[in-house]
Amino acid sequence: MRQIVLDTETTGLNPATGDRLIEIGCVELVNRRLTGRHLHFYINPERDVPEEAVAIHGITAAFLADKPKFAEVVHEIRDYVQDAELIIHNAAFDLGFLDMEFQRHGLPPFRSHAGNVIDTLREARNMFPGKRNSLDALCDRLGVSNGHRTLHGALLDAELLAEVYLAMTRGQNSLVIDAMDTGAAQGEARATADLSALTLPVLLATEAEVSAHAGVLKELDKASGGKTVWKIEVPMQVPPGATVQ
Repeated sequence: MRQIVLDTETTGLNPATGDRLIEIGCVELVNRRLTGRHLHFYINPERDVPEEAVAIHGITAAFLADKPKFAEVVHEIRDYVQDAELIIHNAAFDLGFLDMEFQRHGLPPFRSHAGNVIDTLREARNMFPGKRNSLDALCDRLGVSNGHRTLHGALLDAELLAEVYLAMTRGQNSLVIDAMDTGAAQGEARATADLSALTLPVLLATEAEVSAHAGVLKELDKASGGKTVWKIEVPMQVPPGATVQ
């Protein structure tokens, strides 16, 4: 399965009133593994970038002045996402801007070129009702490191979202799964081997090891005030009609 994790930065909140897209970052997952085939563009919006937007992402109009205009990259973006499943946090926001940009250049809406869309914000609200579900909050909750993130950036946020998405859907906190999967496969192979001809040795503890172990238990019991659970005698439960041999 091919999935594209996508994020954008913009000049504001509403494409219908003239706000434009200024950055797009995408990372590719194939069968839930990063491929390293990323797509990233800064885009000249052909307008100013308000200070309140710069305070969020740090991208100024001066920085974008020599960057390509959307018309120069739109076909590469379209080809990159073609038929892939999209993973986006608060998908309606990003898709609204991308649809507007595509339509501005005489193309069908952006989402018509891709496949299914997974909105991780909606999924997170279902999983964690009543809690904060921003990307930063999900990183903290799921153990995804985002300490290097001081400003919003589309490519960095897409990479973090990929980690968050896998953690949400597999209970894993890292994209580094090859070693885990290989180990599991080897374990399955060993489980099918015939071990009936093997004689396994039984190694008993030496007197010194037994004495050291007893010393550790004694210290633990002392530290707990004599309340260690292994000293509690639990009455044996004997089923009716049964006898103890």
